[in-house]
Parts: sequence; structure tokens; C-alpha cells
Amino acid sequence: EKSTMTLIEKNGYHDSIYINAAKIFQGIHNQKPQDRILVRYGDDSAPPLLTFKDEYSQRVSYELAFSALKYQDLLEKILLDSCVYPCQSIPDELTSLLVVMLYDLQDRKFQAREIVAEEEPVAEVRKIEHYLYNFKTKLAAALARCRIKHDALSIEYILPETVRKQEQRASALPLYAWINTLKISLQDVVKSLETKGFSRVESVSDLDHSTYCIDQHCHDVLVFPSSLKEELLNLDLFADYKLLLQ
Repeated sequence: EKSTMTLIEKNGYHDSIYINAAKIFQGIHNQKPQDRILVRYGDDSAPPLLTFKDEYSQRVSYELAFSALKYQDLLEKILLDSCVYPCQSIPDELTSLLVVMLYDLQDRKFQAREIVAEEEPVAEVRKIEHYLYNFKTKLAAALARCRIKHDALSIEYILPETVRKQEQRASALPLYAWINTLKISLQDVVKSLETKGFSRVESVSDLDHSTYCIDQHCHDVLVFPSSLKEELLNLDLFADYKLLLQ
């Protein structure tokens, strides 16, 4: 199950994740003044109805939505510059889905998504996916022009400097994980981490590589180095919800 989850994340997501991410993005996207609106997102007055299969789906849906929000201006420029937007066959209500799926497509270097056989297809997702993929060459060219204009090696360098600094600070913060005491004890968590090559240190300042410490205020909270996020999420402790990433 874990390997399937990793595969989905690398090659795209379930249709339901795109739908939920689009609903979240619809409610948080930056609204521009009327005289500057070039990309229209439809009505967002009603709160979104979100249905998540599990904690993983919820986490990934929010990550995808906020990634699209971070690059909203860039994604809109790509859509407009490539002439992929506007399109009469795509109503304003699906623009959020278009932007979210465009972010994911460029993040996969415009490679086709790997469809999971057992997943339930969502017509709107397949429609937008087919549309974007048909114009992947134009979209990639528009992104390349944007990078050349900003002399940027990747899209991260197109972000304003203040946002980049915030991200650098955030990426350096330690990772906090709650112990689900309904499923496992601190002692058993420690034993499991030791078998995976982790060693305990006394404080956050001592964290380095495969180490962890116990939070000094909450003894059911463990602290890990920021660089270990992907490795941690692949551990059985996290897959079985015995440890919950804060």
C-alpha cells in the first residue's frame, strides 16, 4: 500500500485529490481587482464540500492547493501566454481545477500521469487532463519563456524574494510528530525507530541526520530533522498512524 502511495505521488494523484485540491484552491485563490482580472474562477461564495478517503489524501489535497496558490500568478501567465486559456469548452467553475492540474503537470515535467486501475474516474478531471496534455508543448514553451525572462533555473526562483526567504526558514524548521497513544507507547516507538537506524539525542539543537529527540514540554511528541520528511512518511509508524506528523 505504501509503495502504491509513493508511486501515485510521483506520477500524479487520484482524481479525487485533484477535485478536492481544486475546491480548496477555489476558496483561497488571490482575487484581483475587476480591471485586472484576466482569468476567471467562477462563484466561490459557497464553502467547499470536501470528502477525503484518508489522512494521506487530505494532506496531499491541501499541499497541492497551496502549491497552486503560491504560483497562481505564474500559472495564470502560462495559461494566457500559451493561449490555452480562455477556452469555450471549459467553464469558469473548472478554472481552479485547470490551475491545480497545470501546477501538477509542470511539476511532473509535463509527463503523462500514471492512472491507477482501481480508482474511480472523475469526468471533469479527465476532461481537464486531456485538454492540458494536448497542449503540453505550448504550455512547456510558455513556462520556458517565463523562466528565461526572469533568468530562473526553476520556478522557485520566479517567486518574490520575501516568499523564497519564508520558504527557506520553513524548510529548516524541525518536524514534530505526535505519538498516537491509542495505538502505541513511547517505549515501542523508540524500539521501532532504533531498528530503523534512528538514534535519540537530548535536544533539538543536537538533531542531525537520522536522529530524534523527545519534546521537553510534551512527552508524547517527537522531534526530527527537517530533511527527513519523505523518509519518515515511508515508515510503518506513519503509514499505520502510530506517529502523526504535525
